[in-house]
Amino acid sequence: MKNDLIKRIISIVFSIILIVCTLYFLIQLVTLNVLPSKFLFIAVAILFLIDTIIVILINFYSKKVVSKIILIVVTIVLSLGMGFGGYYLQKTNTMFSNITNVTSTSKNTVSVIVKESSDMQDLRDIADKKVGTLRLIGLVGTETCLEDIESKDIKIQQMNYDSISNLMSAFYSGEVDVVILNESYRSNVEDIEEYKNFSDNTRVIYQTTFETEDTNVANSVSDITEHPFNVLITGSDSRVGIEENARSDVNMVVTVNPTTNTILLTSIPRDYYVTTVCDAADGCQNGAMDKITHTGMTGINTTKRTVENLLGIEINYTVKVGFDTVTELVDVLGGVDVYVEPGYALNGFWNDKNMSVTEGWNHLDGKQALVYSRERYAYTEGDRQRTKNQQQVVMGIIDKMTSSSVLANYADLMDALGDTFQTTMSASEIQALIQYQMDKMPSWTVEQYMVDGTGDTLMCAELGQAAYVMVPDQTTVELAKRKIAAVMDGGSSTSITSLDNTTE
Repeated sequence: MKNDLIKRIISIVFSIILIVCTLYFLIQLVTLNVLPSKFLFIAVAILFLIDTIIVILINFYSKKVVSKIILIVVTIVLSLGMGFGGYYLQKTNTMFSNITNVTSTSKNTVSVIVKESSDMQDLRDIADKKVGTLRLIGLVGTETCLEDIESKDIKIQQMNYDSISNLMSAFYSGEVDVVILNESYRSNVEDIEEYKNFSDNTRVIYQTTFETEDTNVANSVSDITEHPFNVLITGSDSRVGIEENARSDVNMVVTVNPTTNTILLTSIPRDYYVTTVCDAADGCQNGAMDKITHTGMTGINTTKRTVENLLGIEINYTVKVGFDTVTELVDVLGGVDVYVEPGYALNGFWNDKNMSVTEGWNHLDGKQALVYSRERYAYTEGDRQRTKNQQQVVMGIIDKMTSSSVLANYADLMDALGDTFQTTMSASEIQALIQYQMDKMPSWTVEQYMVDGTGDTLMCAELGQAAYVMVPDQTTVELAKRKIAAVMDGGSSTSITSLDNTTE
């Protein structure tokens, strides 16, 4: 009698656990909202049927010890499956929330910097010192930092400079003791050969952090599964976080036509010399000539508006990728594979002398993938080859993310994605695309194109001086416009071969 009661209690407990785990799984599945309705109904019906059968068998029909043990084991396995499945779905829900939760402001950090050898330790020590600032470049950040210093009743001798190189020259020659620099410009300093060790031989003794309005909003299509749209993917080289404004080192327009299942990737080299276009709230130098990478320093909206002007298109959505956090993503995926063409093997990279790649397939970890995607000095094609390398890394990530191996580190992958991407596409639009893919199972055609140009040394507004740029080849720009239009209109970009003869 006592044994029967214990068996009954055990059966009830495991039945409750199974039901709770199944409900947890179903709640997360419904919340995720990626299954088409017919599949969701089938999944709910099957799980309800399985749970009902298990509960009835374990509570009313299993009388013998062996059958009871077998059913309990089955119940435990199903409960664990539902529990882990629900956990993974919850992680996916969190990831969607993170990448689509675009704040209305952008973070900016301005640093007060001294030489490593300086005896100045905190902000009070710069009183009455000569402090170098940029006259027009990053003016909002400089003024905000100066107001912060003044509010602490600290008086300085401000000295203005028109370019980053002039500011650095004054700093290292001792003309000024301190420099005020927006962190988004640090990479520009280190790109100058003479100051490539700037971060190693200087110290930050104070920082002012402030937020600016983010004017970037989606131009949503009415139905993302029926109407073509353009997405700007921009890779930020921020060292602080994806919310921080920084250079746009990767710029790619993804044109998607869901009715023809065609995707066109149009890449724009980072040094492309363009007319900057922005809203007044962005604080950029509207109408100035500069590299496209510098547009990101005043926000992704500046990059978007500039690309729209360059290609004569409307960008519906943006995806911002924190390129430094890509290292974590690649490591979670177990590395990526890239193919190095004959003649492009490297023994030592500009920013990592110990790294090398050989001809053929190379397996890269996160740090190596970042170095590979940033190298341009070692190639005669310069920025053109870097853009190709970036495309390889992106495709390598996509290949890994669409393989079954991602299940091994799925939770970590969702965390990494949440920290790496930020998009103006809504969660419901992403879910609609996934539902469309699962329901229709279309086979996508992916086409690629890259605008080209010629190297030159010209004035760059956000540097205040001349620097290497790629002057656009207007023929390739016009071809890009026509290729994008062809895909948007339901055709293929491959039908556009020249300006004189646009069809094969």
